[in-house]
Order: sequence, then structure tokens, then C-alpha cells
Amino acid sequence: MMNLTIEEVCRCCGGTMHKAAESLMGQKLTSITTDSRKAEEGCLFVPIVGEKVDAHRFIPDVMKKGAAVTLSERELPEADFPYIQVESSLQAVKDIAECYLKKLQIPVVGITGSVGKTSTKEVIASVLKEKYRTLKTQGNFNNELGLPLTVFRLRDEDEIAVLEMGISEFGEMTRLAKVARPETCVITNIGTCHLENLGDRDGVLKAKTEIFQYLRPNGHIILNGDDDKLSTVKEHEGIRPVFFGMDPEFPVYADEIRSLGLKGMSCRIHLMGDVFDVTVPMPGRHMIYNALAAAAVGRTYGLTNEEIRRGIESLEPISGRFRMIDTEKLLIVDDCYNANPMSMKASLDVLQDGLGRRVAILGDMGELGTNEIALHEEVGVHAAQCRIDVCICVGTLCRNMAEAAKKENPELTVIYEEDRESLLAHLESYVQTGDTVLVKASHFMKFEEVVAALQKL
Repeated sequence: MMNLTIEEVCRCCGGTMHKAAESLMGQKLTSITTDSRKAEEGCLFVPIVGEKVDAHRFIPDVMKKGAAVTLSERELPEADFPYIQVESSLQAVKDIAECYLKKLQIPVVGITGSVGKTSTKEVIASVLKEKYRTLKTQGNFNNELGLPLTVFRLRDEDEIAVLEMGISEFGEMTRLAKVARPETCVITNIGTCHLENLGDRDGVLKAKTEIFQYLRPNGHIILNGDDDKLSTVKEHEGIRPVFFGMDPEFPVYADEIRSLGLKGMSCRIHLMGDVFDVTVPMPGRHMIYNALAAAAVGRTYGLTNEEIRRGIESLEPISGRFRMIDTEKLLIVDDCYNANPMSMKASLDVLQDGLGRRVAILGDMGELGTNEIALHEEVGVHAAQCRIDVCICVGTLCRNMAEAAKKENPELTVIYEEDRESLLAHLESYVQTGDTVLVKASHFMKFEEVVAALQKL
């Protein structure tokens, strides 16, 4: 059960209570949900007005299921149940989450960046759980609705929260940070994503560093010092960043880096004067950066070298995020959850360590703004320069990727398909037993269907 009463909810969101008996106000909620299918006895229902569905229509059914109270953006004159009237359900849910987190008074690690937010969040949570009961963001619950819903999963017994924070426009991070009020801010890098709203990498830096606006007093800032934009951050209200990277001048750095192929990476971590060896059980040099960020956070919260090493080495991959799927015929690298130029090039770099033929199935990348054609061409050139055998480009924008790859390296086998359906129709003819196959695209391409089809071959 949540440690939050109906009276507190009403006060937090500035709502007007209707049809409620005085005795109801002190009742503690069991949960808070925006999904009418997940409504349970004693919960608060938050009806969100979406592009296609106005969830207010589900209010009567939810109340019949036993919900204690519901929010509503309009008066409900026919209602025979208690409800809290608010101007905006979305704003109300953020206000309630902010109050709830303040009440719990637990440390929050806020994670943002252009690439690697989710994998960094996973490593940090894996490390912190060695000492603390840790709650982390699940799936893609990192936006203005997902973040509050993650906060509502917290209970009194939780000791620390690791919250991923994703944005696509200016001001959005400020609104997220107001809810989370992180004690520790981690930024992974500044890349070329959401440029249609943010303009360029300087715009991305400005938008991401809005996270500092609600940094708690005496908090911590942990940044990738190898990123040319993040390295310009000097301090925020007297708090100086802790930089991590490959430079021995940083307080947290790695050396003796060795690839273990698709089994992972090994390195030696130098952590504020301490030194220890670690194996990161996921491939790619970018995973070393994630491990360094986790080591820095772990030390911030008092973990020993051994606890940090154990946490990194116990990391488990998640679906769509460089997950290895070994079938009788193929090794599939499922990295299809999302993509931008930086992450796609990093994945291609890792594919080079695969056994057998190395096949890249790449789809369109979204939200790249006016430079989208050039950025797809850039990835095509990079693919052609990697040690891979086949590059399959799928989607309208990926035609530019295919043409650039073929021009850069005429010896590379480059295949172009107009859409996912066409690819699926020909997929079996493109792969062979023993291949290592990378699958990567922006989420809207629905390449999880490609992963599923490959598993059936």
C-alpha cells in the first residue's frame, strides 16, 4: 500500500473534491494508475486525455472495480462516487508524484543523455542493489507521464530510486526534474537526437542540463568527460562535476580495455584512487562508459570496490537493448528498441566482433530534423568502413544510408528494402546458418517483428 492518503492527493494537485465522505479523506491509496485495466480496490484512477482515447469514459467502470477515487478534468454531475476535479490530469499526476517523492525522502539518481540512458540506468541499478533496495525505471517510462508512474511504484521499504529521464524539447527536462528532484545527476553524452526541436548539439546540451535546475542541495553531478560538450560544464551552484572517461586525469577512468567479442568487455577501473578489474557482460566500448558511471554513483553512495564490481558483472540484458539471442541457426543481436546516429554507429562497431558473416539490418532513424538525410548517409559511410559482410537498409530514409554505404565501399554487400513488410518477405534469403545479425532502428519501425521472424528461421 502507498503511504499517501486521498486528502494528501487532493492537496498536492490543488483539486476540488466532490461526493466524498469525511471518513474517506484519511484513507490510504493502494496504488495510482492511468490504465483502467489495472484498476484495483482502493486505487486512484488518473484519466488521461490522449490523441485517440479520452480515458474519462472509463471512469464509471473503474469505480465499479473498487477504485477509491478518480481524478476528472470536468464536472461529473451524474456521479455517485468520489472524484477530484483538476484542470489537467497530466499536470495533477506530476504534482502528486512530486509530493509523494518528497514524503518518502529517499535519494534519487536521475539519468539522462542522448545515447545509453537505459543501459546506464541498468548498470547503475545493478550496482546499487548490492547495498540498497533499489527501484528503477522500467521500459520506456521516462517521460512526463512515465516518470510519475515510476515514482508511484516506490514504497516505504525502498531505499533509493534510479530514474531515467528522456526529453525531446526545451523545458521538458525542467518539468521532469521538478518531479524527481535528483540528488545525483548523471549525463551519458550529448549526441544528435531530437534535433527537429533542439536544433543542434548545443541545443541538446542546454536541454539536458536543465536537469540541474532541481538538483538537491549538496547533490552530485556525474558526467562523461570524454564528451566535448559535457566537458565544458564547470559547476552548478557550487557543485563541481565528477568526470568519468578514458583520460587518466579524470577521478574515474578505465584502462587495459579488452574486447571479449560479443560476450562483453573487460577493463581496469580507477575509482578515486582505488583500482580493480571488472568484466562487463555486454559488448561494446560504450558499456565501459556505462560501467564507469555506475562505479562513480556506487562510490557516491558508499559501496565498496567489490560491491561495485559484483554489481557490474551481474548486469542482465533487457529486450531490445543489445540482447543476444542464440538460435540453432543465428546469433541475433536484438538492439531494435531505438536508434540515432551515435548509437547505430556504436552497434556497428560491436558487430565487427561477431562470428561468421556479420549482417546489419538497419532501419530509419526518426526525429533528426533538417539534417536527417546527411545523418543517414553518415551511418552508411560508417557501416561501409566497418568489418561487416552485409548491410540491409530498410525504410525511406535508409535509401540514403544504402547509397552512401555502396559508394564508400563497393565491395560491401548492400541490400535496400522499402519497408519492414518487404524485408520480412525476403528475410530468409538474406541470412545463412552461422551469421551474427544486428537488428537496429528507431522504435516506430517496429523491428521487434524482424527479431521475431529471425528467431523462427
